[in-house]
Amino acid sequence: MNREELRDYRRQNVPLFNAQKLKLGIFAVNCSGGSVITTAPTDRQVTWDYNRSVVRLADALGMEVALPIGRWKGQGGPSNHNGTNFDVYTWAAGMAEATDRIMCFATSHVSLTHPVVAAKQAATIDHISNGRFGLNVVMGWFRDEMAMFGTGLREHDDRYRYGEEWLNIVKRLWTDTAPFDIESAYFNLAALESSPKPVQRPGPVLVNAGTSPAGIDFTARNVDVSFASPSKPDDIDRLRLVTQKADREYGRDVALMCSALVVCRETEAEARAAFQDILDKGDWIAARNMMATLGVESGSFKEGVDERARRFVAGYGTNPLVGTPEQIVDQLADYSRRGVHGVVFYFADYLTELAYFGERVMPLLKQTGLRH
Repeated sequence: MNREELRDYRRQNVPLFNAQKLKLGIFAVNCSGGSVITTAPTDRQVTWDYNRSVVRLADALGMEVALPIGRWKGQGGPSNHNGTNFDVYTWAAGMAEATDRIMCFATSHVSLTHPVVAAKQAATIDHISNGRFGLNVVMGWFRDEMAMFGTGLREHDDRYRYGEEWLNIVKRLWTDTAPFDIESAYFNLAALESSPKPVQRPGPVLVNAGTSPAGIDFTARNVDVSFASPSKPDDIDRLRLVTQKADREYGRDVALMCSALVVCRETEAEARAAFQDILDKGDWIAARNMMATLGVESGSFKEGVDERARRFVAGYGTNPLVGTPEQIVDQLADYSRRGVHGVVFYFADYLTELAYFGERVMPLLKQTGLRH
């Protein structure tokens, strides 16, 4: 399938590449705390009923993406942020069965899941969802999680070399019809095969969030969506480099999807007060633990970590979208103008705030032409 054929196929068959100008989704509902590192009161629960209700609501609102965090261990502090969490592959399978249109993703650490297992699980969920599964591949950055599996944390750029071999094996299992062997520095595998193949062709949508030079090159060459976390709107211009690199150097289409905490209320004062409450009750121990790990062991948050501490408590360091429904729409329109393909949202209270978003923000997005 050449580039143009793949574009046409995905426009017709894959929700993330539909005709909506700005794709939307939810992120991190499967973990305690989500992306808000705070002890502020919330309706959020790490229960199946709660998760299913949130994802079904996003599906009913016409959103395209339900993306979980891949997490095995918490960040300490009073909240032990993300310490209670659902497995991502089985989460995606369950959500696929519970929904009709939304894409259900898994976030998979390549060093913790064997590629043969990942390929089979992904193909199975793609059949459960009838072609709505996506895979967010993570190279690994949390050393304490790696220790749980007896797996060391590779040198940064070597993680991407390993990840590329891992992903190539998965892709071949999705497409090759004859058994094949793999002999490399990382894998020695014999007579690999997998059937059935995924519903999607050539396979499920692939996502990566790397923003280091090695991560950018990996994304440009290997996946379909760059998942970015801008700390301010101007960062988007830099983050778009991966889409340009994919086009110019590799002849590929890579979309840019961003994450954002949304705090939306009827008045700006109410929104600011709700945002401030998250900060006032921030779990700074857990936040500093996570920031230290990311700053030392990831290429995603190397610059300005100290300055981003408050935003890290309220949205993992991303640019928060705070204000009235009209102000939220203005900010999303700015993202779209800057070349963002889609945005996945964090909420402090997913059910309450997502319902409000659907009631007050979605109609305005349609009026502006960002949705239809």
